[in-house]
Amino acid sequence: MIRVLNAKFISSSPSIKDAAEFALSEVVFLGRSNVGKSSLINALVNQKALAKSSSTPGKTQLINFFEVEFDEQDDQSGEKTDKFKIMFVDLPGFGYAKVAKSKHEEWRRNLDEFLKFRSSIKLFVHLIDARHFDLDIDVNVNNYINEFLRPDQKILNFYTKADKLNQSSKSAVLKFDPNGILVSTLNKVGIGKARELIVARALGR
Repeated sequence: MIRVLNAKFISSSPSIKDAAEFALSEVVFLGRSNVGKSSLINALVNQKALAKSSSTPGKTQLINFFEVEFDEQDDQSGEKTDKFKIMFVDLPGFGYAKVAKSKHEEWRRNLDEFLKFRSSIKLFVHLIDARHFDLDIDVNVNNYINEFLRPDQKILNFYTKADKLNQSSKSAVLKFDPNGILVSTLNKVGIGKARELIVARALGR
């Protein structure tokens, strides 16, 4: 079993080019604006306000870094077997940004470089609104990441706001993406499973 020991904000960067380097495996959270990235990060680390979201979707253009410390316990004996730290990277949401076209293009180029060439990234967590699970923009993001995914990297698709779906709608999501994980920060559905998967993939398991 994976437990969160501590989670803290490390830094924000207004520019991908200026983003600090850390000697930790990184998990990048990305998705459309208002998909629930901040809420999921807070739920994963058992805090209410570690990651903060803007009231205006797409307004925040900062990259936020959070250091999360975990330990692992043997499910049967309860003994601690390991302790480790992982860096969570919260990227600005895409799809709503109200910025000049030239600025948006600059950001896209920098983001492209960051995602493709930052060697410390071990896992991409793509958040998708479960109510709109088959939008072209999300399909395109998945295809884009898979084009340059290294052998030491993985991608996970988490479908957020699952509490708003009935059983039929949940089945439709999983039929569309059999490897997808349904999560809800409101009733904590899927959060434990998501945490276990994130840690396992980030550590190359």
